[in-house]
Amino acid sequence: MGDLFADAARERMPDSAPLAQRARPATLEDFVGQRHVLGERSALRLAIEGDRVVSSVFYGPPGSGKTTLARIVAAQTGAAFEELSAVSATVAEVRAVLARARERLGAQGQRTILFLDEIHRFNKAQQDALLPAVEEGLVTLIGATTENPYFEVNSALMSRMQLYELEPLSDEEAALVVRRGAAMLDVAVPDGLAALIARRAGGDGRSALNILELAAQTAEAEGTAMAAEHVEDAARKRPLVYDRSGDMHYDFTSAFIKSMRGSDPDAAVYYLAAMLEAGEDPRFVARRMVILASEDVGDVDPQALVVAVAAAQALEHVGLPEAKLNLAQAAIYLACAPKSNAVTRALSDATRDVRERGNLRPPKSLRDAHYPGARKLGHGEGYVYPHSDPAGFDVDYLPDELKSGTEGSSRGRYYKPANVLQGINLKAVADFLRDAGETSAAEKIDGLRPE
Repeated sequence: MGDLFADAARERMPDSAPLAQRARPATLEDFVGQRHVLGERSALRLAIEGDRVVSSVFYGPPGSGKTTLARIVAAQTGAAFEELSAVSATVAEVRAVLARARERLGAQGQRTILFLDEIHRFNKAQQDALLPAVEEGLVTLIGATTENPYFEVNSALMSRMQLYELEPLSDEEAALVVRRGAAMLDVAVPDGLAALIARRAGGDGRSALNILELAAQTAEAEGTAMAAEHVEDAARKRPLVYDRSGDMHYDFTSAFIKSMRGSDPDAAVYYLAAMLEAGEDPRFVARRMVILASEDVGDVDPQALVVAVAAAQALEHVGLPEAKLNLAQAAIYLACAPKSNAVTRALSDATRDVRERGNLRPPKSLRDAHYPGARKLGHGEGYVYPHSDPAGFDVDYLPDELKSGTEGSSRGRYYKPANVLQGINLKAVADFLRDAGETSAAEKIDGLRPE
């Protein structure tokens, strides 16, 4: 009786399955996107078409086609195809798959491809159970993951697998997916509406089809043609692909820091907003700005550190959401400030000399002379007090071994001040003045820009 109901459910499932499931392409010709790994004559495409796929990891954001690509491999291969989800699979199930693979290979000479969805959810013991089978070629393992496999998959397993990184669909590719889905639903979707759905999906093909299906159902219930308001209603959940402990955390943090360092305030504010909207710890963001104020601005604009520290303090006093304004103000200030890594280089060079040559003692004139007998040791002798004698400002205070001109010294100058115009986005300033009608002022700024 149980089998009877199961068979009936399987027969009815195609009609009740979500559109994203029903519209899943079955061939490479119908697959949308990922031309960088599936273009004509690409290694992966030729391997799939020639049934020569090796153990691989498909890594990419949700809705980029990882599972679909694995199913296409299943449809085109002469090997047996087994599928497990790492969310629910046990070590016993993995071992059962491997036992069947060994039996097939021995009795029929047939290969086995094992597709493991969400491979990053497997713990170390489960991944270790797969390693011998992959190493000896008992199975061809295809794993799919949204997490960076270099963080989540055992290095021993990764070294035996090819990695293919899939990208989010472009708006044009997502719109193509929408039009195909609309044809299956037999609903009219003008190009402008398809483009809107694509934008709201954020590069996620599955999300695009889900939005389309819900918008079409809403319009049908109202007895009207599908319109932009139906799409907006269906797309209430914005596509925020972010994990505070995963790959996106590091990517957005890196982009945020590099945007401020590169004097791009628009990009800095965008990445700040993206991180905060996705739930990033605002104290982490504030700490990064305090570091950057000294690392990339430094003494070319000492106020930068004051602004960054003030934003961090304001966050503690005010809290979110209002403190977003303080963080944004600081990010914009840091992005617009002139740039210099003179402090970073000075500390790095000085640290190098300390590590290579040890803690070289200060000259006797600089040593502590406050205790009885210090003068007899020569401590403080020859010290020139700068406030009484300006010659004290010209003294080289470094240890004798590091002073300029000392034989064998590798030392130049640790601190090398930068031009105050370095790092200022002069083009952005000139464009702003030009847009405001200040043409002559914009031309003067243009004249300050390096060739």
